[in-house]
Amino acid sequence: MSVKKYPSLFMLTVTVIFVPAYAQEVLPFPPKASGSKAAYSMQESTYSPLAPSRHLPDDAPNILIVLIDDTGPGQTNTYGGEMNTPTLSAIADEGISYNRFHTTAMCSPTRAALLTGRNHHRVGSGQITELANDWDGYMGVIPKSSATVAEVLKNYGYSTSAFGKWHNTPAMETTAVGPFDNWPTGYGFEYFYGFLAGEASQWEPQLVRNTSYVEHPKTSGGNDYYHLSEDLADDAIYWLREHKALAPDKPFLMYWASGALHGPHHVPKEWADKYKGKFDSGWDEYRKRVFVRAKEQGWIPENAQLTPRPDSLASWDSIPESEKPFQARLMEVFAGFAEHTDAQVGRIVDEIDTLGYRDNTLIFYIWGDNGASAEGQNGAISELLAQNGIPATIEQQIKALDSLGGLDVLGSPKTDNMYHAGWAWAGGSPYQGTKLLASYFGGTRNPLAVRWPEKIKPDTVARAQFLDVNDIAPTIYDILDISPPKEVNGINQDPIDGVSFTSTFNDSQAKEVQTTQYFEIMGSRAIYQDGWIASVIGPRLPWVPGTPSGLKDWNPANDQWELYNLNEDWTQANDLAEKMPEKLTEMKKLFLDEFTENKGLPVGGGLWIIAMHPELRLAPPHTSWAFPGAITRMPEVAAPALGNKENLVTVEVEVPENANGVIYALGAFSGGLSLYVKEGVLSYEYNLFEIERTHIRAKEKLAAGKHKIEVETTYVEKKPAGPLNVVIKVDGKEVASGVVPISAPLLFTANDALDFGIDLGSPVGLEYFDDAPFKFNGTIKGATVNYLSLEQEQKK
Repeated sequence: MSVKKYPSLFMLTVTVIFVPAYAQEVLPFPPKASGSKAAYSMQESTYSPLAPSRHLPDDAPNILIVLIDDTGPGQTNTYGGEMNTPTLSAIADEGISYNRFHTTAMCSPTRAALLTGRNHHRVGSGQITELANDWDGYMGVIPKSSATVAEVLKNYGYSTSAFGKWHNTPAMETTAVGPFDNWPTGYGFEYFYGFLAGEASQWEPQLVRNTSYVEHPKTSGGNDYYHLSEDLADDAIYWLREHKALAPDKPFLMYWASGALHGPHHVPKEWADKYKGKFDSGWDEYRKRVFVRAKEQGWIPENAQLTPRPDSLASWDSIPESEKPFQARLMEVFAGFAEHTDAQVGRIVDEIDTLGYRDNTLIFYIWGDNGASAEGQNGAISELLAQNGIPATIEQQIKALDSLGGLDVLGSPKTDNMYHAGWAWAGGSPYQGTKLLASYFGGTRNPLAVRWPEKIKPDTVARAQFLDVNDIAPTIYDILDISPPKEVNGINQDPIDGVSFTSTFNDSQAKEVQTTQYFEIMGSRAIYQDGWIASVIGPRLPWVPGTPSGLKDWNPANDQWELYNLNEDWTQANDLAEKMPEKLTEMKKLFLDEFTENKGLPVGGGLWIIAMHPELRLAPPHTSWAFPGAITRMPEVAAPALGNKENLVTVEVEVPENANGVIYALGAFSGGLSLYVKEGVLSYEYNLFEIERTHIRAKEKLAAGKHKIEVETTYVEKKPAGPLNVVIKVDGKEVASGVVPISAPLLFTANDALDFGIDLGSPVGLEYFDDAPFKFNGTIKGATVNYLSLEQEQKK
């Protein structure tokens, strides 16, 4: 079954010890006892404190886990790609690499498995947190019965820190008031700096330090601008220096999970310009070049086959010539983004080496929490266009881009660009699939480089043992010679699913330790055992726009399975299902056994909201809100849905002469809405992902004094993305109205917010972009938001 036998000891030698020297079944450790003996008076007492308790071996290593987001094996030149990643190459050259290491095909599930050592459904993470539901495997909360590696190591004496993307906290718990049990600091990380959502603008992120929302610094990385990846490296370096100064006797665990290379693809122009012209031949030719180079480098075997492009994905030749510069520039920006991110990892590694930690620091550099992302579909200047199902031609987007400054604007704060799915498919060379497909290695196979100079001898021979992301935590436990606790903080613990792969560190031919592993994301699924894999694509392809026809009636029992002999077929190129029906039946039964054991049922449970019940999509439980003053930084996912619910916003304001500034804003420059005053004129903007902006303006200036401003939003035609009527009143009198032709049915952003009195983060409005954050020069006395449908029902 899925519960693997746990290795008893870290073995770089043949010595076998069956009882871990540092076994502790219950955590935390009991408090240190006093060695002193108290009597009636101090003179009669004996003062003799015991030596400090130590629960780790004297040579316990420091540990750095680097997790890059949304990238495939064919995108780094370390393993055959064309994006320069010198830090990854250095880690690989100074250590070892694994070419059959696997993730889950989606971010939140991979992170949960990485941190706990368990399969993602077992820890309630079968889907991203924003799509959580009530099935056990999809609740979106890592149970405290599966303690993270940070929680365990903290109890053993490690200093623990996390930086960057988290995405394992229920979305409704991400506001400034928590609760905080499921934030990083509630899972064993003593320090956290980053963001809680699935993505963030690299230019204007909404950030958290421990349990408080904070503003990012004005500059980063020693530059005169700000960039999130640089800021995360700056903060990690500062933390390392503090640790060296204040706790040099303690080893550290650092989890550095960059928001890159997830969309939006943001990078300074000079980094993107390094790749000018390099992708003009398109994704089909790029994929072929990577395939040849990966073989030359020994990253894939000589008998590996290059799998073909699926018919449902556009060829480069089919792209109109007028659109190719746009598509090529999207890839140039991504490539610069990749190199820039790797450079930030390099700064952290250099700091570790400079501080004297090099030899005894174990580094796991994971190139991708899943395969490269096809979520950009046909390419986009605002990536949530696709997620909202808004139809927009590339011609429309290029026209909108031209109005902002043309191709050079891609990667800047004025776009949330995401490349064409063809580039993601090419980045998974030579495998089938992309992110979100758990059936194919293009969605699940990500390179892993490991460096530990004190214990691992550099070796350029790629380790080909089949491994999973859930193997990282038990490998760390094995190295430290500690056994996973049976109880943590009073809660009995779930079994560990991963296995230690320390036996492979200095032996490239070591016996495979991970013999069975299932995969499943949104109905796309596979089962691996002893060199065989059976797989099912599932009901949807991530690069195809829109909802597949018949999705609501999809029955996994009718899916067509495929079967591959990986000992002879490295890339899942030759389907043996028809030739070997008995073997396929055996593998299908194994999948169901494993999936059931790990709380994965129902099959495709992650689609419950997307396919079956969109009305249950994540939303605040409230229908009315009261904001006493200028409240800011309310995550959009937890805020009133002002852009797609019938609502009435009422704001009490005190207006000065020559009024300017934002009354309220929801979202970002890539998509959102805003009510603001510009040179005394009250204005409203509905920004539909940059392709269409609706401006509604009062004809007269807003007089100085106290006013009640009301904005009423109702549907012209109540349907997803339907047009909206917007009416603006001041002191009960209508001053402006208009129609928003198309609305955003889901969310404008993943990580921006609702602000009153200012537009923090990325500014929504085009008219005040250069004046951001455009703080209101009057006073917001208070505001209320009410959903109108409820009020109307009450009136009936």
